[in-house]
Amino acid sequence: MRTVVYPGTFDPITNGHIDLVERACRLFDKVLVAVAASTRKNPLFTMEERVNLAKTTLSHLPNVEVCGFDILLVDFVRQQKAQAVLRGLRAVSDFEYEFQLANMNRALAPTMESIFLTPAEHLSYISSSIVREIGYLGGDVSKFVAKPVEEALKKRFQKNNL
Repeated sequence: MRTVVYPGTFDPITNGHIDLVERACRLFDKVLVAVAASTRKNPLFTMEERVNLAKTTLSHLPNVEVCGFDILLVDFVRQQKAQAVLRGLRAVSDFEYEFQLANMNRALAPTMESIFLTPAEHLSYISSSIVREIGYLGGDVSKFVAKPVEEALKKRFQKNNL
């Protein structure tokens, strides 16, 4: 079984992320969406909330599994017996950082491959941090995220703005 791990904070999961997972589903038998704890990034949602939002928004894909992780990515990939890590590239500016990560991962786990996919052109400008900012300022995020994520953002920022 060919398995790819798609790691990220997914804070929140966006339509760009969903697009990449859908593309990966056509290439791999199993796509494991791995939600990173990323406590240093001070995420808006807890890991459990991010896992649940990802499960909800990706439930239409039968070969997707979603779980959280809080260990070194190469160790997680080994534990899952995956063959590759999927990374998304929205713009040329993403490439330098992703190239560094891929080489570091290769140094730590020589048999682990990195696969790079680009989202559909109409989704390439979407980032979780920009979506969070729009939501925080009361803007409409419905074009950038699935309905459950939109509702979770509204609820979160409603609490924060009381």
